Amino acid sequence: MIIKKLKSKIHRVRLTKVDIDYEGSISIDRDLIDAAHLDVNESICVWNVSTGQRLETYVIEAPAGSGEIGLNGAAARGASVGDIVILASWCWLQVGEKHDPLVVLVDDKNRKK
Repeated sequence: MIIKKLKSKIHRVRLTKVDIDYEGSISIDRDLIDAAHLDVNESICVWNVSTGQRLETYVIEAPAGSGEIGLNGAAARGASVGDIVILASWCWLQVGEKHDPLVVLVDDKNRKK
């Protein structure tokens, strides 16, 4: 049997942009994409700590070192710049297969600690 497990998460980043008119996705600083072992276009869950909203979208790249976390499209309606979010990615593993999720912690400028 195969089960879904947490692959990685970026814990408590702040939204720096919201753009309702963009076609969708979440832009993430390239440094954080690399730190969390994410891929561009990978499915990701966004849990808004500030509002309680939970959604799924996909990753697009923001410039490295920018600290950008930008929620786009319809999902941006439920968020504001400054909201704290948790970004989670998933993997599929065999039952009993060991995997330690990668947790990326950030400072107040969305840079890896």
